[in-house]
Amino acid sequence: VLLAAAVCTKAGKAIVSRQFVEMTRTRIEGLLAAFPKLMNTGKQHTFVETESVRYVYQPMEKLYMVLITTKNSNILEDLETLRLFSRVIPEYCRALEESEISEHCFDLIFAFDEIVALGYRENVNLAQIRTFTEMDSHEEKVFRAVRETQEREAKAEMRRKAKELQQARRDAERHGKKAPGFGGFGSSAVSVGVTAMITETIIETEKPKVAPAPARPSGPSKALKLGTKGKEVDNFVDKLKSEGENIMTSVGKRSAEAAKVLAPPINMESVHMKIEEKISLTCGRDGGLQNMELHGMIMLHISDEKFARIRLHVENEDKRGVQLQTHPNVDKKLFTTESQIGLKNPEKSFPINSDVGVLKWRLQTTEESFIPLTINCWPSESGNSCDVNIEYELQEESLELNDVIITIPLPSGVGAPVIGEIDGEYRHDSRRNLLEWCLPVIDAKNKSGSLEFSIAGQPNDFFPVQVSFVSKKNYCNIQVTKVTQVDGNSPVRFSTETTFLVDKYEIL
Repeated sequence: VLLAAAVCTKAGKAIVSRQFVEMTRTRIEGLLAAFPKLMNTGKQHTFVETESVRYVYQPMEKLYMVLITTKNSNILEDLETLRLFSRVIPEYCRALEESEISEHCFDLIFAFDEIVALGYRENVNLAQIRTFTEMDSHEEKVFRAVRETQEREAKAEMRRKAKELQQARRDAERHGKKAPGFGGFGSSAVSVGVTAMITETIIETEKPKVAPAPARPSGPSKALKLGTKGKEVDNFVDKLKSEGENIMTSVGKRSAEAAKVLAPPINMESVHMKIEEKISLTCGRDGGLQNMELHGMIMLHISDEKFARIRLHVENEDKRGVQLQTHPNVDKKLFTTESQIGLKNPEKSFPINSDVGVLKWRLQTTEESFIPLTINCWPSESGNSCDVNIEYELQEESLELNDVIITIPLPSGVGAPVIGEIDGEYRHDSRRNLLEWCLPVIDAKNKSGSLEFSIAGQPNDFFPVQVSFVSKKNYCNIQVTKVTQVDGNSPVRFSTETTFLVDKYEIL
């Protein structure tokens, strides 16, 4: 019986040892440590015996390949097995050194197990050992090829459906079927009515693939979230609605890019300006503005060469101390004295058919009165559950915020929150453990609102609260009021696109 196979140093230190019968670590280390002392120098034997075991070995440069067997084991068969062990090692190790053997120890052990099972030699050769350890499977290759093909087909189908839905949305907008509430300006009642109308249409026709306007242009959406079991979901939603549940089927946080793509088309003149502002704000849960940073920019796009030599008349009514900075090629003196943006060299023209940033501004403050929308989240423990009251208030009444989503984190594994009073709509995302409070519009007429709910948890579980919105009025009152030509000061028709977006808005 073969007891163990080991690769050891000349001093008897074990590098890799595989035992094929029950043996303790101390015993195998003791046997290998005694092995070099038993060898008689000058003799050509490749085995040495003690009272209990026989060592069959082969020198390999600075190492030994050693088999430890019982004394009644067949010595000829053991020598044949030893030769196979010795041929396996160079298959996995580039050099017969201690570091290389240690690095590939598991590969060697797996190969050793293919040669010997439960102490007895298996009838295998080197090629078979290599095949067995690779564990190459034709069935697995076929399965993977089929799965990759299915994934490619599914992606192609997904792109095709996305194109269909986009085309359906465009057709609906072209024929004037777009609901007033979808843009974020109408009342929520109108949007709910439209959603119900779309729901009925889809259930009657049972063709959810080409449902018109499946999502709102931006921000919270009350349209259907189409899936493979659309009708079953619709029926379940109808049951919940009949029981008085307030359901919102699909709400998602929109990025700035999505807001741009899905915004209604703007009638662009030959001279077009994009005025974009982004706000990054962090507040404490107990009040106090930790940091508020706002970046704004005017981008000029000229599509007609005859309007390339122009000046922009800027009106700055900001009272908060915004830092303004013009483009290096813009005449700074002209802007300071007359609030006009023109090139330093009046004979030169602005670039054609490209967006050029001509003016940017920055506001950084910790002044609480500058917060555009304040959020007050007040969790209070009552027994095992927590009652959460959260309210918003628009401090900057000149703003009109659309598609506002206030996201409150919830503790995991405690079920859905029980909603008390609410202004607007809500959606519980059980997968991400979030409660999304959705408000189509917040403006001077709708400047405050509140939400109450209760759920098991601790007060710290409901922070940080995050806010997202999009607005068509900028925060810093900086506008382009007039565009004139350099020669003759004749007025030029222009169009303006204003966007106020959230980069980060957190209550920690």
